[in-house]
Amino acid sequence: MDKPEKIINAEQAYAQMARLCSRKECCVWDVWQKLKRMSVSEEDAGAIIDRLKKGRYIDEARYTRNYIHDKLAFNKWGSMKIVLSLRQKQIPAEVIDAAFEEFTESQLSESLPQLLEAKKRTVKGNSPYEINGKLIRYALGRGYPMKEVLRCMREMNLNELPDETE
Repeated sequence: MDKPEKIINAEQAYAQMARLCSRKECCVWDVWQKLKRMSVSEEDAGAIIDRLKKGRYIDEARYTRNYIHDKLAFNKWGSMKIVLSLRQKQIPAEVIDAAFEEFTESQLSESLPQLLEAKKRTVKGNSPYEINGKLIRYALGRGYPMKEVLRCMREMNLNELPDETE
């Protein structure tokens, strides 16, 4: 567990958070958690976050767009896992939906074939059906929708796939 940092005043906390937010994208929840660990009062934390928003150090729409881009490009996550992660960070649903509209369907699923190919080489099973089940569970765990996983596996010509209508 994180140990609480030393108690500082609101002006020092604002300066630290402004420095942090100028170096990397942060959402309100990230800053709130950091201020909480710094033992800043809730009233001061709210004021600091408002100042950071006014100074455009914090912009949830910008944060969400960059978060989606990074999770797609570097972590190879699917859209469902990204949405869940953003909800955990208490990003409003409207902001998440607006950010996803900027990405095409092909951008959201372009890493799935490579993921499945790489995983297929390492998966062991007694039958193609068992191997495909493991691949499907893997892709679902990465946050890809079932329909997209089955479509991709059909394109890869994997055998013994369940019908998409089930």
